[in-house]
Amino acid sequence: MGQALLEVKNLKKYFPVTGGFFKKTIGYVKATDDVSFVINEGETLSLVGESGCGKSTTGRAILRLHEPTSGEVYYKGKDVIKASKNEMTGLRRDMQIVFQDPYSSLNPRMTVGQIISEPIVQHGLMKKGKELEKRVTELLEKCGLASYHINRYPHQFSGGQRQRIGIARALALNPTFIVADEPVSALDVSIQSQVLNLMMDLQEELGLSYLFISHDLSVVKHISDRVGVMYLGSLVELASKKDLFAGPKHPYTQALLSAIPVPNPKARKKQIILKGDIPSNVNPPSGCKFHTRCPYAQAICKEKIPEFKELGEKHFVACHLAQ
Repeated sequence: MGQALLEVKNLKKYFPVTGGFFKKTIGYVKATDDVSFVINEGETLSLVGESGCGKSTTGRAILRLHEPTSGEVYYKGKDVIKASKNEMTGLRRDMQIVFQDPYSSLNPRMTVGQIISEPIVQHGLMKKGKELEKRVTELLEKCGLASYHINRYPHQFSGGQRQRIGIARALALNPTFIVADEPVSALDVSIQSQVLNLMMDLQEELGLSYLFISHDLSVVKHISDRVGVMYLGSLVELASKKDLFAGPKHPYTQALLSAIPVPNPKARKKQIILKGDIPSNVNPPSGCKFHTRCPYAQAICKEKIPEFKELGEKHFVACHLAQ
């Protein structure tokens, strides 16, 4: 692993909730609430958790597709949050995103060649012509597609092929950091492995760093270097893949890992069933957000917010009872 590429400090993104005749703000959805982590050069950090826990919002807030409510984001030492419009244009060449749904993230009225070449032209890296066409063809072939696909439209491709087009578009500006927002969740299992292996090959070849967002722990185990577990907008555990899967410290992480399907029934561990529903992001519980569903909750858990502390070597946990 190289030096720190991306630093996220106390990132928050609140969405206003309006109500009444005059649509006044009556509350806030705390989608991302005080999240901090670092991604190193050439590393894949994965964010996992249940739907609605704030994974995708965190990724989009880092890229300022959602303007953060507060917090700090530094990319190669540059302040992303305070960057001007012109500065952000330069940063976007280095910071790209692969969206979750390959069906809706591609313009159906544009050919594949137009989709991939658009960012190159918009950023003034090349003008339309033979050189640009050659660059688009190279990107297609790098992502496992053929040169003759350049004049076809998105509806003429399968889901896996469309996601390869999305990856090719993300690579068009030669980025070093990519937010992969659940890039394989809409694909068949057999296609998922192909796309994941492609991303890993591209990472090794081009020196990419990924923020990989997923709810599938088997996918995360395959591609990650480190894993962060989110619950109700906050990070509850962050560790290397090996440490997290071998010895989860937070009760929520333990419950998630116990739910992973195991081929051999004899090797299956007892599944931890969490009681109750996920609380609302508008009015989260006091103290530890997980205490309403935690089987080990004590009085302190209801009253005091746990510190996100380091227990082992670079193994961080937000739990009063973790040791």
